[in-house]
Amino acid sequence: MVRAGRPARGDAVRPAALALAAGLCAAWTVAHPPPARADGHDRAAPATAAPAPDSIPRGRKDAQAATAGRYVLDPGHTAVIVRVPHMGFSNSVFRFDKVQGALDWQPARIEGSALTATVQAASISTPVAGFAAALAGPDYLDAAAHPTATFTSTAFAPASATAGTVRGDLTIMGRTHPADFAVQLVGAGPGYTGDAQGNPVIGELIGVTATAAIDPQAYGLNPFFTDPIEIRIDAEFAKLP
Repeated sequence: MVRAGRPARGDAVRPAALALAAGLCAAWTVAHPPPARADGHDRAAPATAAPAPDSIPRGRKDAQAATAGRYVLDPGHTAVIVRVPHMGFSNSVFRFDKVQGALDWQPARIEGSALTATVQAASISTPVAGFAAALAGPDYLDAAAHPTATFTSTAFAPASATAGTVRGDLTIMGRTHPADFAVQLVGAGPGYTGDAQGNPVIGELIGVTATAAIDPQAYGLNPFFTDPIEIRIDAEFAKLP
């Protein structure tokens, strides 16, 4: 049994801790160089230290930190989660693994920004064995007939430098209704992303969390679903070159 407050054996050390340890080791080596070997050959030079944690660029809590332009969704740092009430006892959580999106960002006039997103219905996943296939089938999402769910913004309504509402048209199973997503900025500005070959590079990023609630019956979902379903999107957008 693991005692509260203590990590279990074998837990991975956080990357920041590794970087800090490497930096401390490098500093000690510089201050205390190893003695020369008796045969006259110097010992091997120490390896280059990893970047210090404070040198890694981090997002700023300011939407103006990301410059104007077209951004695309980074699927590796994006999650589309739905929380479905389970007959008043709990919330079943499902995730869609394949999503695409684009953001035309106008920080000087956020109201002029635009967003589109597409989710592959068949990419739904669940920890219950075999249930994902059933959910993608004709009794639920009917992904064969309606392979995608889409969202197209109609208005951006900023409330502060870190929050606002994105209104738009949400289409699920071929039915379209207005939907409002409450958006909270996670971070914006220069940060690590990947180039066309997947190599790490510094680019401009915008990261947000967006939530909305929908009426499942309005979209023709199974009659089993009667209570509002919560949609939560954690997304990171990277600016195109």
